[in-house]
Amino acid sequence: MTTATTSKTTTAADPLALIDVDHVRFYVGNAKQAAYFYANTFGFDITAFQDLTTSTMPGGKRDEAAYLLTQGNIRLVVTSGLTPTHEINKEVTRFGDGVKDVSLTVHDAEAAYQRAIANGGESAYEPYTVEDEHGSVTRAGIKTYGRVVHTFTSRAGGYSLEHMKNNDAFLPGFIKMPDIALNRFNKANPCGLKYVDHLVGNVEEGQMNVWVDWYEKVLEFKMFKHFDDADISTEYSALMSKVMASGNNLIKMPINEPADGKKKSQILEYLEWHDMTAGVQHLALRTDDELHSVAALRNRGVDFLNIPDSYYETVWKRVESLGWEVKEDHQKVKDLGILIDADDEGYLLQLFTKPLQDRPTLFFEIITRRGSQSFGKGNFKALFEALELEQEKRGNL
Repeated sequence: MTTATTSKTTTAADPLALIDVDHVRFYVGNAKQAAYFYANTFGFDITAFQDLTTSTMPGGKRDEAAYLLTQGNIRLVVTSGLTPTHEINKEVTRFGDGVKDVSLTVHDAEAAYQRAIANGGESAYEPYTVEDEHGSVTRAGIKTYGRVVHTFTSRAGGYSLEHMKNNDAFLPGFIKMPDIALNRFNKANPCGLKYVDHLVGNVEEGQMNVWVDWYEKVLEFKMFKHFDDADISTEYSALMSKVMASGNNLIKMPINEPADGKKKSQILEYLEWHDMTAGVQHLALRTDDELHSVAALRNRGVDFLNIPDSYYETVWKRVESLGWEVKEDHQKVKDLGILIDADDEGYLLQLFTKPLQDRPTLFFEIITRRGSQSFGKGNFKALFEALELEQEKRGNL
């Protein structure tokens, strides 16, 4: 997902013109520890924070702590509740650590909210503005599948999108992280992650088309790709997926549902460990150099799915048969266990982490696109077989 400024779909006249993924907010049990996990393992800078020491500032809070993690144009916010009855703590108990809010930058958050409500959306919270001497941020939320919220965010003054991208300021109530050794290490040893390519949601069986219709009507998205159980299946499990995209194709959100199989699919496993509630399954993070990023992340201790050597016996010819030559070093690709696929526009390289917490409910994908705008259809069988091996280890297949 990149940021466009010239497309007609990003003009201020269109309330639902989406400019960027503003940030993705995680609800977690311990925000400080989660921040250091993502900084150590994935190379994110801990850029700003909000805790008890900032509670007297405009926008400050005494019942929450949050840390802003940045890398390229990726912004993750890990947030914890500080009181026993805080809603965040209730959700963490029920679902474990995971994505709560996919925030979208718009020109006018209140106008976007009113348009989405008029289109049939349900309010998560009404528009409000927080400001200080630097500028202001207006936010408003609508409910989407399961536990997930989309927040419309519009920014002004020192909190403009440009200032946020420069890490000048994020939200009132946050202050910059002091110069720490971990951030210096990450700057000297970059992992090369650039921005959010797409976010994948898992929904209950029979609900995929419900949410496809919701994105079409409420957010005015369109269908980008469609995969059925003939595309995404193994001997044991299957799923169906439809990829929804904003009008300018900047924001892409595949929606998965389980399909019938001999054993339990990864989607059903997710749902069972997520209180049978829909949610975000994974974030795909784009890099321009898959080999560098995967090698750097492996060196930091990131656990990726294990791809069998047999996969590489046929993959090169499959990609070449579609008219593309993989320019990356083939042996290094194999040594790093990276998946390759192609379509009529080019090829891509991708690899998936194992779950990022004890419950198998959230992981990252690292992806590089060499023209291809697909999602690795040719890799689904190999990916599912690798996932099934992990499910079997967990006793969930």
